[in-house]
Amino acid sequence: MNTALLDIQNYAKTFHLHERDKFIPSASHVNLSVYPGKLTALIGPTGAGKSSVLKGVYRTYLPSAGHILFRTAAGEIVDLAQADEHRILELRKTEIGFVTQFLHCLPRKSALDVVAEPLFARGVPTEEARGRAADLLAQLAVPAHLWNVPPATFSGGEKQRVNLARGLIAQPRLLLLDEPTASLDPATTERVVAHIETLKDTGIAMLAIFHHPDLVKRLADDVIELSPPVAIVEPEEEIA
Repeated sequence: MNTALLDIQNYAKTFHLHERDKFIPSASHVNLSVYPGKLTALIGPTGAGKSSVLKGVYRTYLPSAGHILFRTAAGEIVDLAQADEHRILELRKTEIGFVTQFLHCLPRKSALDVVAEPLFARGVPTEEARGRAADLLAQLAVPAHLWNVPPATFSGGEKQRVNLARGLIAQPRLLLLDEPTASLDPATTERVVAHIETLKDTGIAMLAIFHHPDLVKRLADDVIELSPPVAIVEPEEEIA
């Protein structure tokens, strides 16, 4: 049987509003597994904590409770809920990728270099990295005349395509997707769906949130439904 790449056990995240001394639960009692070559989709109403789970795995958020067990390429089991920051940064560089809903990048960097950045970080030669970035931007229908332009002035859909390309280019072992098609037109969405299916064929494990239920039906191998948390659990110390 296929061994899970990621096991989340009793994950919870609670925010502390210090000014009001109030605790706001964001996710609780989340249990799921993600397997190589499979896509696990998170569904549930607003406030159920779907994005909080993804950010907990990527360690943008420090979990308040639970374990997030990740199997590295070397076969080591790392609890992402407890690993130190240096370990997390190394795993982000080599094994875990995240496509968010919004593009964050340096203001003067060209779209081509924004997309190629994960390859630069891995030591891929500049010419090769930019060539692979160009190929992916073309697949996602980003016009060639925009490749050498900083994406700050792009439309929302164009920014999201650049964001997608940057997240997809390095083909990490675990890919987190937070509503990656939310700002895309139907034709570009179909291109993204086709690319995700290709990535599944290469063995990449994915944990995803999709805006449209039909995309869940088309792409998900497993579906985990979250409910809004009700219990208030005092959080661990959070990252700034």
